[in-house]
Amino acid sequence: MFAEWDNRSTDYRAPWWLPGGHLQTIYARMLARRYTVRYRRERWETPDGDFIDLDWLDAPSKEARLMVLFHGLEGYSGSHYALSLMSGVGERGWRGVVPHFRGCSGEANRLARSYHSGDSREIDWVLRRLKEEFPSSEIYVVGISLGGNMLLKWLGEEGDAARSVVERAAAVSTPLDLAAAAGELDAGIKKLLYTRHFLRSLQPRALAKIIDHDLTIDAAAIRASATFRQFDDLFTAPIHGFKDALEYWTRCSSKQWLTRIRIPTLVLNARNDPFLPESVLPLPGEVSDAVTVEFPRAGGHVGFVTGRFPGGIDWLPRRIMSFFYSD
Repeated sequence: MFAEWDNRSTDYRAPWWLPGGHLQTIYARMLARRYTVRYRRERWETPDGDFIDLDWLDAPSKEARLMVLFHGLEGYSGSHYALSLMSGVGERGWRGVVPHFRGCSGEANRLARSYHSGDSREIDWVLRRLKEEFPSSEIYVVGISLGGNMLLKWLGEEGDAARSVVERAAAVSTPLDLAAAAGELDAGIKKLLYTRHFLRSLQPRALAKIIDHDLTIDAAAIRASATFRQFDDLFTAPIHGFKDALEYWTRCSSKQWLTRIRIPTLVLNARNDPFLPESVLPLPGEVSDAVTVEFPRAGGHVGFVTGRFPGGIDWLPRRIMSFFYSD
């Protein structure tokens, strides 16, 4: 099915000593300790009475280009991909910022709502405020995993209007079809390796909100949830205004918005990403002319390790910056 994409080559090659999507995904996280990024934290009050925290990498010039990184599910500015990308940003003299989704900065947010895969209005508010504060700076945006889904959805919704805010965008390891992604993660070894890991942090946050906001949600069922479908049915969907998990996934999946994107955008997904079946990656007719797709055979989920053992995770920042610098 990918014959039509064969002319869109990628220079990524996984190292021989790190075979398979699972190892490529898990091992990459261990390389975060190689990076030291000194952030400056700033808090923004949101229009609805909540707050978000942003971690800044400052630049010598006030006119420096600005790189915005929207992190993945339960990610933060210290995630391996954030550290590697912001390290690369600093080397080029750019300014960088990682806005944390509500509740992901180390402190619980105030409201019952937190964040979800389709919260493109939060993306809109953040990016437009950044443009107001830095009107003379070019803004480039990266979304990782869940953050990539939110970003692509926003780009599609805004269409030509996005040009007034950002120059270029990149989405990496994006769960373009949320139902398909949940189906992958809720079964077999992936349920043990990934879903259980995410639920360990999602469940306590949900239980705290049930208590703090006196929510009529079954706490025992939250504790017993073992899949994304169960958790999203019980908590994510009703808290954010959806009937159930299926409606949430259907309405929020970014794949349906790819034909409406009008600014240059890179969509980069490994074909062996454990979080998304290869069969749902978009075909040529499912993206606009503004979208560049890159589907390397390997790389895992936000892995993309290269080099001799113990390897490094510098390929992804280089690829993103190369796309942003291209004419």
